[in-house]
Amino acid sequence: MGQIGARGLGRILRPLALAAIVALAGALVLGGFANPRHLADALLSGKGWARDHLIGAALGYGGLYVAFAALSLPGAWALSLAGGAVFGPWIGIPLVSVSSTIGATAAMLISRYILRDWVAARFPEFVRRVDGGVARDGARFLFAARLTPVIPFFAINLAMGLTRMPARVFAAITLLGALPFVFVYVLAGVQVSSIERPSDILSVRVVIALLALAFAPFAFEAVAAGRRRRKALADWNRPKAFDYNLIVIGAGSAGLVAAYVAAAAKARVLLIEEAAMGGDCLNTGCVPSKALIRSAKLAHEGREAEAFGLEGALEPDFAAVMRRVHRVIGEVAPHDSAERYRGLGAEVQAGRAHVVDPWTVEVERRRFTTRRIVVATGAEPILPPIPGLNAVEPLTSETLWSLTEAPKRLLVVGGGAIGCELAQSFQRLGSATVLVEGAPRVIPREDEEVSVAMRAALAADGVEIFEGVGVASFAPSRTGYLARLSDGREIEFDRVIVAIGRRPRTRGFGLEELGLLEDGKLVVDERLRTRLPTIFAAGDVLGQLQFTHAAGQYGVFAAMHALLGPLKPGRARLPAFPMAIYTDPEIARVGLNESEARERGVNYEVTRYDLAELDRAIADGAARGFVKALTTPGRDRILGVTIVGARAGEMLGEFTLAMRHNLGLGAILSTIHPYPGWNDAARAVAGEWRRTHAPGWALEASRRIFSWLRG
Repeated sequence: MGQIGARGLGRILRPLALAAIVALAGALVLGGFANPRHLADALLSGKGWARDHLIGAALGYGGLYVAFAALSLPGAWALSLAGGAVFGPWIGIPLVSVSSTIGATAAMLISRYILRDWVAARFPEFVRRVDGGVARDGARFLFAARLTPVIPFFAINLAMGLTRMPARVFAAITLLGALPFVFVYVLAGVQVSSIERPSDILSVRVVIALLALAFAPFAFEAVAAGRRRRKALADWNRPKAFDYNLIVIGAGSAGLVAAYVAAAAKARVLLIEEAAMGGDCLNTGCVPSKALIRSAKLAHEGREAEAFGLEGALEPDFAAVMRRVHRVIGEVAPHDSAERYRGLGAEVQAGRAHVVDPWTVEVERRRFTTRRIVVATGAEPILPPIPGLNAVEPLTSETLWSLTEAPKRLLVVGGGAIGCELAQSFQRLGSATVLVEGAPRVIPREDEEVSVAMRAALAADGVEIFEGVGVASFAPSRTGYLARLSDGREIEFDRVIVAIGRRPRTRGFGLEELGLLEDGKLVVDERLRTRLPTIFAAGDVLGQLQFTHAAGQYGVFAAMHALLGPLKPGRARLPAFPMAIYTDPEIARVGLNESEARERGVNYEVTRYDLAELDRAIADGAARGFVKALTTPGRDRILGVTIVGARAGEMLGEFTLAMRHNLGLGAILSTIHPYPGWNDAARAVAGEWRRTHAPGWALEASRRIFSWLRG
């Protein structure tokens, strides 16, 4: 039965519902009901019949409403209007309220026991958020959802069916949460029923009713949001005036962008940073690591000079390489400097910030008041509690830049993006490198064939790799240090880099005293607000997508929502988010990969193009890797793209643009690409999709026509 619901029943009900709506619309037009006079006559006739046959009319109307709501068909709002027009307010309000609740509960149960697979596939992200909200506070979450105008009534019913909320609780909260809307719809229907001629449409009472119908959901949400804000801030005294419109804590990517947005809007903004401006990305992350990768790649290419018809080799000078890394940091630093941001209109304060209350931040014993606060304190490397780790002086992605000579024997713990990039670079710069990854394979979030490609690339450079095994302990040895693995094997090394992940930097800023942390994590809603509605968060401190370009986008969202409040609609979403690992070859992805698609139950097709066929890759001596596009079955709609190749990060941009603006592979295929270029791989994979989806009957017809034309 569940399989029927997920596949067949959904395909049957939706066309039937559409046919019924079309038939009803046609009947209304053919019957002349588009004429206000005829409509008024029909309403008067209906009201008279309902008055004479009240019980039968009420039962028939209620049954129809329940069926509409239970099957999640469009038009329930029109039935609510009709209820007010035919039955009046005293009977219409309870009748519509009870009918809509019964129908919604039935829809929830249908979703739970019949349409589970279909709902999970159709609304995966919404279902995930609902499930999380119900797990935290089921009743309150459902009530808030009912009062939120942007969430369709039917979507809530279907999504709640996949949670564990009891039906009686669902029904009670639905009855209460939908009641304000029932009042508005029914009363609007009462006014609409008074229309007898075209001029009545513009009468004051009808216009007021229609305006109330349009704006009531947003008014209810505004009132509810205001009550939530007042309740959350009730324990503090709000200042009568403020020093700033916005205070931003942290001058990394998210904080810099948030301050930039506020300054551009001519708001008074204070940017606070206790360390170096630019945050991790400039000083210890993206910029230095990419400078290191460039030097390592050039050294590697020098060792392969003969393949390009050249002689000689490039010997790395690690100290000179690190000097260049710091020189690159210095050249980029003015872009993120305090002087630049002061020139843009922001005030910059050095020191550690401490949030005193929802409107006050203390820095260096000075207190500043502000209407809104954005916390953008970033993240920090995780050092696991492995016995003996402190004794071996571990390096992290933050501290390794103090090295002046390459370790002869380097151990890298962690086979994610950072671990793989550093392992390959240090190996190419002269360190005998060992990589240990506790998961069954390196970069475990990617598809298995991508992990295999990464492993092969590292191994080809000489990196020794241990997968599916952890480090049990560290200890000094006669020649350096010793790592004992969980399977008993031992590795001797001179230095170790720990790169197992990063955690949000949330402690020591006053956030825990304000009750904003949950298990050490900063809890925010879809508008990036914390539990205190005056305090927002952005960037790596969220613990989600810990990438510089994600942090920048979150900084925009946080600043806009903080400054504009309810005037800035929408959620802080990052659709079609691209990410890249800058090893050689690079690995880049946007959207779903096959592993994620299978986990979420998303149907997909795979179109693949090997870069060994790309002319530019052959000319550059980098003809390895592939482009893999996931599309909706039978359509060119892009669900995700994974690229393994020398220029994967740049090639991904075209697919990201297409996904962001709902363009399919056909749009890429019809776009002219310069030849020979790496981006021609995008057009090639689109052409491969077109070739495999050409209709057989059309090709056969074409063959016969051209055969006939030849005589």
